[in-house]
Amino acid sequence: MENQLLKVALAQIAPVWLNKEGTLQKIENSMREAAAQKAELIIFGEALLPGYPFWVSLTDGAQFDSAVQKEIHAHYAQNAVVIEQGDLDTVCTIAKEHNLAVYLGIIERPLDRGGHSLYASLVYINQQGEIKSVHRKLQPTYEERLTWAPGDGNGLRVHPLKAFTVGGLNCWENWMPLPRTALYGQGENLHIAVWPGSDYNTKDITRFIARESRSYVISVSSLMRKDDFPKNTPHLNEILKNAPEILGNGGSCIAGPDGEWAMEPVLHTEGLLIETLDFNRVLQERQNFDPVGHYSRPDVTQLSVNRERQSTVWIDEE
Repeated sequence: MENQLLKVALAQIAPVWLNKEGTLQKIENSMREAAAQKAELIIFGEALLPGYPFWVSLTDGAQFDSAVQKEIHAHYAQNAVVIEQGDLDTVCTIAKEHNLAVYLGIIERPLDRGGHSLYASLVYINQQGEIKSVHRKLQPTYEERLTWAPGDGNGLRVHPLKAFTVGGLNCWENWMPLPRTALYGQGENLHIAVWPGSDYNTKDITRFIARESRSYVISVSSLMRKDDFPKNTPHLNEILKNAPEILGNGGSCIAGPDGEWAMEPVLHTEGLLIETLDFNRVLQERQNFDPVGHYSRPDVTQLSVNRERQSTVWIDEE
């Protein structure tokens, strides 16, 4: 029965905003703390490394050819994660040392798309310290489109973790029925939903997905307060002029496969939230409903998924 139980840690923390090295240190400290509490999976919020682009809605982000927007965006890009250059190597090493799986929300600057544009990506690292998927957010939401590029389906993957099969989506992707179904159809029974930080997002969708899928759903959000903006942020005064005291209040939570709370949304608390999940509850709730099994009709409706990693240039070396 030991394989049926999974101890999870929800890392509800604030970034050192737009500071890659500082935020990585907080992530690594959280991982070590989770390992000390015998956690087997730790989850961090959307875009935590190095932070969510709060400035866009606070500084007239749609103004074309703005020096302010260009300078903040360049600072963001300088602090984005380039996986190919080893930015996550220490995270992978700690994961391997402590047998700790990781879901981590990053801002990625991938070399396979030229190395300049930014993507909101959700990275899964297994307990052996291997990066097994990098899911680039399919559709940035509203003002996010002014700084993030749209991703592709390459990361719509699930992963074995003890008795569970885990998968994850970024923020409002969780409202998109077809990406959810793509994960359900691959056997997902523990769904990870990452958010920039608000119970406004987590309080309804977390339980809805759990009830729809008959899976556990873990929502993890970051915190962001006015005091969390570093003093060396470009155009900080312009950003703070319109910023509320609280930009992200947390709201991390867990719903069980019956759609009821296993952990209600937690607000304004920074640190790790720990819970143990029992896989057998998934099987109990699938008895009367399974959206891709006995309660599906693939002869009537099917979903086609393109998991090809998209790139502008394909080079044939021959």
